[in-house]
Amino acid sequence: MTETKEISIPEFALVLLIGASGTGKSTFAAKHFLPTEVVSSDKARGWVGDDETDQSVTGDAFDIVKAIIEKRLKNRKLTVVDATNVQPAARKSMVALARKWHALPVGIVFKLPENLAIERNKERPDRQFGPGPVKRQMIDLKRSFRNMKREGIRATHVLSSVEEIDAVKISRAKLWNDRREEVGPFDIIGDVHGCADELETLLVKLGYSISWKDGEPEVQAPAGRKAVFVGDLVDRGPRSPDVLRIAKHMVDSGNALAVVGNHDDKLKRFLDGRRVKLTHGLAETADQLESESDEFKQSMREWLDGLISHYVLDSGNLVVAHAGLKEEMQGRASGAIRSFCMYGETTGEIDEFGLPVRHNWAAEYSGKAKVVYGHTPVPEAHWTNGTICIDTGCVFGSKLTALQYPEMELVEVPAQKTYYEPVKPLDAGVVGNDQDAGKLNISHVLGKQAIETRDMGIVMVREDESAAALEVMSRFAADPRWLVHLPPTMSPPETSEKDGWLERPEEAFAYFKGQGVETVVVEKKHMGSRALVTLARDAEAAAKRFDVTDGSTGIVVSRTGRRFFPNAQHESTLVERMHAAMQACGMWDELDADWALWDAEIMPWNLKASGLISQQYAPVGAASVAGLGETVQLFEAAKARGLPVDDLLNQSVTRQANAHAYRTAYNHYVGETDSFDDIEIAPFHLLASGNEVHSDKDHVWHMRHAHRLAEADPSLITATPFHVIDLGDEAQVEKAICWWEEITAKGGEGMVVKPLQFSVRGKRGLVQPAIKVRGKEYLRIIYGPDYDMPENLKRLKRRGLGQKRRMALREFALGMEGLHRFVENAPFSHVHQCAFGVLAMESEPVDPRL
Repeated sequence: MTETKEISIPEFALVLLIGASGTGKSTFAAKHFLPTEVVSSDKARGWVGDDETDQSVTGDAFDIVKAIIEKRLKNRKLTVVDATNVQPAARKSMVALARKWHALPVGIVFKLPENLAIERNKERPDRQFGPGPVKRQMIDLKRSFRNMKREGIRATHVLSSVEEIDAVKISRAKLWNDRREEVGPFDIIGDVHGCADELETLLVKLGYSISWKDGEPEVQAPAGRKAVFVGDLVDRGPRSPDVLRIAKHMVDSGNALAVVGNHDDKLKRFLDGRRVKLTHGLAETADQLESESDEFKQSMREWLDGLISHYVLDSGNLVVAHAGLKEEMQGRASGAIRSFCMYGETTGEIDEFGLPVRHNWAAEYSGKAKVVYGHTPVPEAHWTNGTICIDTGCVFGSKLTALQYPEMELVEVPAQKTYYEPVKPLDAGVVGNDQDAGKLNISHVLGKQAIETRDMGIVMVREDESAAALEVMSRFAADPRWLVHLPPTMSPPETSEKDGWLERPEEAFAYFKGQGVETVVVEKKHMGSRALVTLARDAEAAAKRFDVTDGSTGIVVSRTGRRFFPNAQHESTLVERMHAAMQACGMWDELDADWALWDAEIMPWNLKASGLISQQYAPVGAASVAGLGETVQLFEAAKARGLPVDDLLNQSVTRQANAHAYRTAYNHYVGETDSFDDIEIAPFHLLASGNEVHSDKDHVWHMRHAHRLAEADPSLITATPFHVIDLGDEAQVEKAICWWEEITAKGGEGMVVKPLQFSVRGKRGLVQPAIKVRGKEYLRIIYGPDYDMPENLKRLKRRGLGQKRRMALREFALGMEGLHRFVENAPFSHVHQCAFGVLAMESEPVDPRL
C-alpha cells in the first residue's frame, strides 16, 4: 500500500498542474479543489469554439484563462490552472500574473509513463489525436523540468505514478502574516530605536509589568492584551540589545508580535557577517553588541531572521507593517511586499536633506483595513485615510507612541533626551499631510454602488444616480473634505382622515405606534432651511481631522453639500459664534472633542432659497391676489346687471381669500437678510463630536445640548420647543395635537415627530427617523392657494408616500454610516461614498412637495 503523500500549498497561491495530456490532471483537480478554484484550458476552448480539443482557438481560450486567473488573484483567491503547462513560455505568463498579484506559484508535476498517457487518450472519444502531441509534451516537460525554480516556481511537487497520485493529500497552509483570528486588544508600539528606558516607561503606562533578573527581562501583559512592535527596534539609541531582549521575550512568551523594520533587517545582515555600511545608527548598535556573548548575538540573528513583513489581524480589519502597506499587498507574500513593508516606496527623487523622497501611499489609500506603521518619524501621530504613522521620533528627542486598538487611543511618553540628531527635521514633509489625502476617489462614487451600512445593510445606488450626484458635487459642492455627512430627507405622515385636512399629527402618532414605538419627541418645526454646521476647535484640529490646512475652522453647508451662505463673512461669523457658544457653556471640554457636527435650521426661509422663492412662490401670490381681485370685480359688476353669476362670484371670492391667505403665509416666512443680525439658527442634533457618533443618545439629550447653546448666545441661536409624548397616554397625545394646532394657527410651519431613541428598528425593519407634520396654511405655499378646495384636496389625498419614505430611510442609513466611517478614521473615499449616496438618492424623481 502506497503511503499517503501530503502536499502542503499556501492558502493563497497559483497552482500550476504540469503534465502531458492523459496524465490525470483534470481528475486530480476535481478531487482536491473546488470547481470554482480550477481554471481549465480545455473548458475555455469549449466556451470559445464548442470543442475542447479545437487547437485553432487556443489563443482565444488562453486569453479567457489569463483573465480569470488575474481576477481571482486580484481578489486573493487560490487558483489552480488545469492545462499542460509543459512549455516554459506557457508557464512564464502565469508566473508573471502570480508575481503581479503577489501570489506564490506552486507546481504539481505529473511525470507518468508516456505509454500510459497515450493509452488513456485512446480510451477517450474526445482525445483521438494520436500519440504525437503526448510525445511532444513529454519532451517539452523533460527539457524544462529542471529550470522551473529559475522561472519563479519555487515549490514543485512531482508525482511519478498512478499510485502516488491516488495517495496524495492536499493541505493548505496559512501565510505567516495571516493572524486574522487574533482580534486584540492590541497595544501597537512605534519605532523604539534602542530607547529601552522609554519603552519600559511606555509598557508600564500601558499596564504591563516589567522586571529584570540576571540581565533578562520578565514582562507580564494586562489580561487579554498583546503588544505589537512596528519594527526598527534597534540603532541610534543607547540600549538596542535590551530592546531586543524585551521584544524577543514578549514575542516568545506570547505577549507580543513584531514585524521587521529596515534597521532590524540591516542588523540581521550585519550579524550574518555580510558587508553592510555602519551608518544611520548601526555603528552604535554594533558597539553595544561588542559586550554581548556570541550566543546572544546568534540568538538575536535567528530571531530577527524570523520576523515577517506584516501582520493581518482582527478578521482583516487591522494591518501592521513597518513602513505601511497598500491594500493590494495586504495578506500576501513576495519579495516586493517585504521590501515595501521595510522601506515604503520612493519617487526616485532626492530631497534637500539628501534623503529619498517617499511616495505618500497613505494619501491614496482606500482599503478596508486600518494600517498602523512607522518608519518615517512625524511630530504627532494622526490618521490619514484609515492609516496612522506612530513613529514620533523618540530617539530624536520627541516621544515614543503606542496606539491602543480597538480603542484607537494614543498613549505617549516623552524621550528622556535627544540621543541622535535627525538629518531631517520631524516636521519637514509630514507623512499623510498631503493635499491629495482628502480628495475624492472617483472609483468609489461612480457607477453602480453597493454600500454596506450598519443600520440598513446593503444600500444600492444605481449608475445613473451616481452620475447625477457626481454632477452636483463637481459643480456646486463645498470642499469635500468637510463633507463627512449629509442628512436625510423627511417624509410627511399619511393623509389625514379628517375632512378639510391633508396632514395632521394623528397619522404620525399612529405610524410610530404601529411600529412598536412607545415614546416620541415632538419638536416645533422652524420655517427655515436645513443646514449642517461643522466646527473644528482650532486650525490644528481642522488639519488633523479634515486635512484642511487653509486656517479655516468650520463650514456651513446645505442638505445637498453646497455652501449655505453666498456671503462668506456670514459663514465665518456663524462658525465663530457657534464655536464661542460651545466654549462658553463648557461643551468642548465636556465632550472632550476637537470637532463637532450640528444639524440645524437657519432662518429666515429665503436666506438660502431666495432664488426659488422670488422666482416661484412670490409670483404665485402676487399674480393670484391681483388677478382674482379683478375677477371678483368683474363678477360683481355682472351680478349688478342681473346676470346669474352667483356661483362663479362665490367661487372667485373663495379663491381670492385663498390667495390672500397664501400671501399672508408666504410673508410670515421671509424676512430681511441684509446683515448677520437678521439670521437665526436652531440646532436640533449634535450628530457627532470627537471620537463619537451620538446616535446612541436619545433626542432629549440632543435637544438639551442645543438649548445650552441657545442660552450661551440667544441673539443668534434659537432654542427649539419640544415635548416628550407617551403614545399610550391619550391625554399626552391630545395635548401634543393641541400644541400643533396652536403653532400652526399662529403661522408656524408645524412640528416634527421622532422616536425618543435616535435610531429604532421596528416590526418591519428601520423605522422612519422623523415625520414632519405641516400646518394647513403652510401647505398652501407648497401646494398652491386653492389646494384645500374639496375637488383639489380629494386628489391630493391620493398622494403616495412609499418612495419618499424609502428614500428617507436609505439616506438616513447612508448619512449615519458616513459619520461612523469618519469617526472610525476610515479612508476619506469611504466617507465620501456615503455622502455621494445621499446625493444620488436625491436624483430620484419624487414629488418635491412631499
